[in-house]
Amino acid sequence: MSAVHESRRKRRHTVARGSSTRPTSRDVAHAAGVSQAAVSLVLGDKWRGRVSPATAERVRQAARDLGYRPNLAARNLRLGRTRTVLLVVPALTTEFFAGVYTGAARIAATHGFGVVLYPSPEGIGPARDPFASAQAALDGVIASSMAADALTAIRGDQLPLVMLDSDPTGSLGAATVNLDIADGVRQITDHLLGLGHHRFLHLAADVPSWTFEVRARELHTRLNAAPGTSLRTARAPISIEGAQQAAETALSTPGPRPTALVCDDDKLAAGAYKAARRLGLRIPEDLSVTGLDDLALATAIDPELTTVRLDAELFGERGMKALLAVLDGREPEAGDIPVHLVVRGSTAPPSTP
Repeated sequence: MSAVHESRRKRRHTVARGSSTRPTSRDVAHAAGVSQAAVSLVLGDKWRGRVSPATAERVRQAARDLGYRPNLAARNLRLGRTRTVLLVVPALTTEFFAGVYTGAARIAATHGFGVVLYPSPEGIGPARDPFASAQAALDGVIASSMAADALTAIRGDQLPLVMLDSDPTGSLGAATVNLDIADGVRQITDHLLGLGHHRFLHLAADVPSWTFEVRARELHTRLNAAPGTSLRTARAPISIEGAQQAAETALSTPGPRPTALVCDDDKLAAGAYKAARRLGLRIPEDLSVTGLDDLALATAIDPELTTVRLDAELFGERGMKALLAVLDGREPEAGDIPVHLVVRGSTAPPSTP
């Protein structure tokens, strides 16, 4: 038996005999045959380029064998960090942002961070500041552009900040993480044009946000380049009832009726379904409808909705990784997150030319 293994065995027995004895980083260093500095680097995930992979694994194994857990409170006091991140979202009732939180929290947990949710519902304004002093209680903030107004209220714009769904050229944050929404709209438009649609109605979210501006701009650009097409726009709050009213009014307007209805998200599409049925229109025979998000709702309505799948959990993961990079002085991963069109039963060739 090697000296390292014998040391590790003895230490395990010592800890087992005295349950009040908590293993220390010195014990891990002794068991692994390395310095305490090496243990700190490995368990702090800062070992790359300083410690060999084999040594890093030996340290991790020694820590597992000994049942060692870092004293986070003491380490945070030394570093001046709370290891707490605030995730600012428009609302907690939205399935998409629940996925963003899940992804962010998963990455945070692997680095010893916690994530606190801060809702700023549209139309209600920022909730009460969850901390007496956000700057003193937080290491950083991840915020959706739809909830950006809340940042000033909590002084979150004065902390390391990563913006989600935000214009990278004018972002408040040290980094931005975006889904490739423009490409999603291109995929929808190309799909509908390929089916032979020429008369379009855009059911647009009535929310002042960069992500919805991108959707409108890309749809206009794409259709302007397609000869013989027309586009009308109706605005609605992001609710099924509001979307139903707006779509019903727009589809009842005199003149040639649109054959394709492009909705800014799946909830608006569900409202459009109700409007179409009240007007006696069949989906997709009389009206093709598309959404954007691919929420559970998309497969609960009939026919199932053609929509663009946005990976909310990956979005949250990338946002958290970007903030960790900012905190470590590293460059966050570049490039928008790809999105994918999911074709279902709500789209078909128009029944009238």
